[in-house]
Amino acid sequence: MRETIKQVHEKLEKKEISAIELTQTYLDNIDELEPKVEAFITVTPDLALEQAKKVDEKISKGEKIDPLEGIPGSIKDNILVEGIKCTSASKILENYVASYDATVIERLKEQGIVILGKTNLDEFAMGASTETSTFKKTKNPWNLAKVPGGSSGGSVAAVASGEALFSLGSDTGGSIRQPAAFCNLVALKPTYGRVSRYGLAPLCSSFDQIGPITNTVEDAAWIYDIISGHDRNDSTCVNEASAELINKFYPKVKGLKCGVPKEFFSEGIDSGVKKRVEEAIVKLESLGAKIEEVSLPHSEYALACYYVIMPCEASSNLARYDGVRYGYASDNSKNLIDNYLKSRAEGLGDEAKRRIMIGTFALSSGYYEAYYKKALQVRTKIIADFREVFKKVDFLVGPTTPTVAFDLGAKFNDPIAMYMADLLTVSASVSGLPAMSIPCGFVNELPCGLQIIGNYYTEKKILEVAGAYEANTEWHKMEPKIV
Repeated sequence: MRETIKQVHEKLEKKEISAIELTQTYLDNIDELEPKVEAFITVTPDLALEQAKKVDEKISKGEKIDPLEGIPGSIKDNILVEGIKCTSASKILENYVASYDATVIERLKEQGIVILGKTNLDEFAMGASTETSTFKKTKNPWNLAKVPGGSSGGSVAAVASGEALFSLGSDTGGSIRQPAAFCNLVALKPTYGRVSRYGLAPLCSSFDQIGPITNTVEDAAWIYDIISGHDRNDSTCVNEASAELINKFYPKVKGLKCGVPKEFFSEGIDSGVKKRVEEAIVKLESLGAKIEEVSLPHSEYALACYYVIMPCEASSNLARYDGVRYGYASDNSKNLIDNYLKSRAEGLGDEAKRRIMIGTFALSSGYYEAYYKKALQVRTKIIADFREVFKKVDFLVGPTTPTVAFDLGAKFNDPIAMYMADLLTVSASVSGLPAMSIPCGFVNELPCGLQIIGNYYTEKKILEVAGAYEANTEWHKMEPKIV
């Protein structure tokens, strides 16, 4: 079993391994595995070794190191790291170098984190398989013929393959939870506003959240504790302190009421996935949770609602990529308007163009009220359903994904089929609720995930539930054999 952040931290403190040796081990893993896995867009060995050297110097002076100091991680390539390329996996940002750190990166750097590089994703985080990237198609470490999920497929593949000890991803409609389920990892999407979005390339500003991808629940708590908290640079960020989970994280589930939404087990859920999740629910009950079936009657509209609101916001957010201020610019243009059109036509991929067109159409005169306004009204209904259910139960559980990982290319040319991969994760995103995925078994030798959804600002509670389940199962200890 791969080591946890806590275990590695203790080794560094005891000088059983140096930060440079630890970092070099992960850089060697990247050199060996990248030709097969293709998780990274940019590897940053010079930065990583420089950061590791500072940790070793501190240890050599007998100074106490912080919990994350010297821990090697990777960053999804839509999160800014000063001086490093940030492409969002798009040709239009192929040579863009970040001029500042995202708030989450500032906070990790303050803790002495080691950044190994930037990981692959679906272009501008638009996708569920990491196949819409301009640069490469990341493979699932459990089966290289399968997708790793998306859009944070590179981040998940890096951790699952042992190329990084943790990673940061972004979750708009399930983009860290879904790939974590596909690759047997833990992923936490915080409550909307709990983690700053400053320095994250925006897709859908009212849904986007940054969260940790890790091997264990405790590791997720460690990372979340550092990146969460108020940031005045993000007007949507909640004005409250971090939950201090490092000192207060105790796995427990006994006596809590666990809601099981019947809509999460409807038609379209693979029978094998359903069986694994039902077994997980039985395990939670044996640990003392009180199981109760509940209903979220409007959740069946969550996917349709999401795929109206998200393209609308995306069309607005991606308007900034105009070939003038930064990013790719066509060298064939005759005038300013021609430059706009050709730069975007040449620099953006098919999925980005598809969502821009959908969003622009839904926001246009005569269609705004029929589509965008109606989707916002449905969103309100979905939120109301969750609020009502959380009056009765402490948390909700269900499958993270309808199926296990599918074949590379299987859904690439069928957008609707690809969008269905978000079926079970979008309702929490639409509602802004905290949710996480944890390993709960295998179907046909491929991992599947248990999704835990909490009420607003109850990250600590769902982490404790997840920790209790993890402590009494062995699924998270299983690793892929990459051949």
